[in-house]
Amino acid sequence: MIENNERGLTVIFTGNGKGKTSAGMGVVFRALGHGYHCVVIQFIKANRETGELKLAERLAPQLAFVQTGKGFTWLKEHAAEEHRIAAQEGVALAKAALEKGECKVLLLDEILYALGKDLVSFDDIKALIAAKPAATHLILTGRGAPPELIALADMVSDIDSVKHPYQAGIPAQKGLDF
Repeated sequence: MIENNERGLTVIFTGNGKGKTSAGMGVVFRALGHGYHCVVIQFIKANRETGELKLAERLAPQLAFVQTGKGFTWLKEHAAEEHRIAAQEGVALAKAALEKGECKVLLLDEILYALGKDLVSFDDIKALIAAKPAATHLILTGRGAPPELIALADMVSDIDSVKHPYQAGIPAQKGLDF
């Protein structure tokens, strides 16, 4: 049901800067605070020790959180075909969540990275946007959003990197980065 003439938006958080997942999670946590059901599907990440996943376990069933990813593709722990199959599983889960029509926010974390690595297609993403119920916000994150996808979105934020601790040799930090 659409309240107060609200309309579900397609939102993209892209760019080379840190914070795309955090921006998406911020929207999810805001919606959860209003009592809405949300779904997060992570397309690349496979770290079971992230703070967001630990919190999601406590927020279930209001928040469904799934990691379909096999981890970072450059680590070569999994063959390219395994990454593609995992990403396609994420697309299928996203389609099912949209068809069910019960979530206010569907966050497809790192789906744009999966697109850039040919693990999902532009047509896959376009079909998900087309299947979005009127009251659902669909959030896509990852680097390199192509112009054709940007044209389909209602809101796009390009997050730029000005300075990053990794450049100074500071590793990812628990509670800040994962």
